[in-house]
This record gives sequence, structure tokens and C-alpha cells, in this order.
Amino acid sequence: MWGFSFQRRFLHSSLCLMKKLKKNKTAAEQRWLQRQLKDPYVKASHKQNFRCRSAFKLLEIDDKFRLLQPGCSVVDCGAAPGAWSQVAVHRVNSAGTDPAAPPGTVVGIDLLHIPPLDGAHFLSCHDVTVSPTHAKLLELLPGGQAHVILSDMAPNASGFREMDHVKLITMCFSLLDLAEKILLPEGSLLCKYWDGILAHELQEKLSRVFNSVQTLKPNASRKDSAERYFLARIYKKPEQLS
Repeated sequence: MWGFSFQRRFLHSSLCLMKKLKKNKTAAEQRWLQRQLKDPYVKASHKQNFRCRSAFKLLEIDDKFRLLQPGCSVVDCGAAPGAWSQVAVHRVNSAGTDPAAPPGTVVGIDLLHIPPLDGAHFLSCHDVTVSPTHAKLLELLPGGQAHVILSDMAPNASGFREMDHVKLITMCFSLLDLAEKILLPEGSLLCKYWDGILAHELQEKLSRVFNSVQTLKPNASRKDSAERYFLARIYKKPEQLS
């Protein structure tokens, strides 16, 4: 019955999209709607009750690298609508659904509103790049520290690819300031970026404070997208570098 409910809801959503296609939409809007209807990850997200298709990017990465372990503390930057937090809550057991495993902590942050999720603390309408938000994180995280920082955040698209690339790389640079405040030694950072002229500079900066930095493009990332992820592991605190 549970599975049937989600299948019925997906069918309803698909029919709504088809109705939208018939209205006065631009060619670009129609192409987007048609792509959504055909996207297997969109369909799977409905069936598995994920808030959006991006959940499968994190699932694929975590299945391979095992970043999210029971008992871990995780900060999800750019969390709205909450799909990555859904994955993290399950993997670190922050809702306590597995009584035999240690419970973890998940804190999500976004400038937008994030609908509530059992097992997660959300800081909606908060800017992850500013000190007041960092102070709230220190209060919410056990011991004020995190094992993993996740970032799927991105700026609103301007239509100018290079400008958007620079904005996103700048946001990624701010995560290094956050890591210095909250990330545990040997912790991990996973951040999205758009490929471009500054990607190498970001990779170099990550390599200075992490022992391992890899470039990833999950299968759920659309092939025609410039979207990539840096996975940086084994964090070295600044005092360890001196």
C-alpha cells in the first residue's frame, strides 16, 4: 500500500506536468518539463520518497566512499529542499531508527525555507558564509564539531556561465573558513562546483588542508551539465600545518 501510494502520487505529478506542457510555455520551459518526465532519477525520487533527484548523487558517492557512518555529525550546506539531509539522516542514524547503532547529528542550512525532517536540525533563512550562522552551528553540533561537511549549494543562475562559475567557486572557498571552525581532524568535505577557470585554484586550496582531493561526477549528474564535485578527505587542522 505504501509503495502504491507513491506510484499514484508520481502518476499524478506526471499528469500535472503534461498539462503544463499544453499551456503557453516557452520552448525552453517545454524542454525542461519534457526532460523531467523522461528523467529516471526524477521517477525514482518520487517512488522512494526523496525530496528531489539530487539524493541519488549523494547515495552513489557515499556507497563508494562511506563518508556517512552511524554516529557521525554532518553539516548540509545549501540543504533545501532537504534530499541530501534525508540521505544523511538515514546513514548516520540521526533519527535513531536503528537502536543498535550510535545516533548521529544532521544540521542543514539554506537561505531558503527547508521543510521539517525527523532527525535533522534545519537553519532555514541562514547564510552559511557568515559568523552568526557559524555560532549557531557550534551550538547544535556535539562538541561544536562535524565529521563531514556536505555542500550541494549553488547561486541563482544568471545565464552567464563564467559569472555563475565564479560565484559558486567563491561559495566553495567559504567552506574552508567553515571547516577551520567546525571540521574534525581527518574529517571530509564534499562540495559541488561548476567546471571552469577557477576550479584548479579551488582544488589547490583544498589540497593544502586535505590529504586527498578527488573530482567526481556521479551518474545522476546530467551529462550535459558542467556540475562536478570535489571530495576532500583527511582534514588537517591549521595548527597541524604549522
